[in-house]
Amino acid sequence: MLTSLLAIAVLHWAVLVIPGFNFVLVGQLAAGGSRTAAFSAVAGMTAATLAWATLAIAGVGIVFTAHPALRGTAQIAGGLYLLYIAFKLWRSGRQGTVVTTPVLGAPAAFRAGFMTSILNPKIALFYGSVFATALPQDPPLFLVALSVLLVFANSAVWHSSLALLFSRQTIQSAYMRNYQALNRLSGAVVGAYGAKLIASAVTEFRSRVA
Repeated sequence: MLTSLLAIAVLHWAVLVIPGFNFVLVGQLAAGGSRTAAFSAVAGMTAATLAWATLAIAGVGIVFTAHPALRGTAQIAGGLYLLYIAFKLWRSGRQGTVVTTPVLGAPAAFRAGFMTSILNPKIALFYGSVFATALPQDPPLFLVALSVLLVFANSAVWHSSLALLFSRQTIQSAYMRNYQALNRLSGAVVGAYGAKLIASAVTEFRSRVA
């Protein structure tokens, strides 16, 4: 049992520490002076993690593999939502003065964290492959439950740590000095992730019809 849980933890942390959209979103919100919004985004991300991990155990990854059109639709929806968030970040970076109102309020930050994660079917495929690799055949129910709780805890710890780190006064001061440039950079990075999701789905669709 411990071997399986350790393997899941190592594989999950190997992916978590790679900077991605979640890293950018939490860092931007926390550094912008809104710790509440940052933790709201973390809550949304971890809720989506729990949902995808549970669904992966239930075999949703197999469904996405068998029905690539369904996976592609969800992926495009996730990409479009990322582009929407990127637009808001970029627009805030064009303002002439620094504003104290966060780009996203707490409810919007929760939705952003949850929706961009839940609309990325590759997460289900990742968890499905990790669980299939690390868990024994026909694992007991308690081991399955521990595995789901493990990835949920990993996600909560990592993203909460990012929120605390970026909400430090020194980082906030540096952020406010470069407010416009950093918001534009965040918007560009988030938009790139969204465009990549959409492009990947379109390329896969073209390869199937070719």
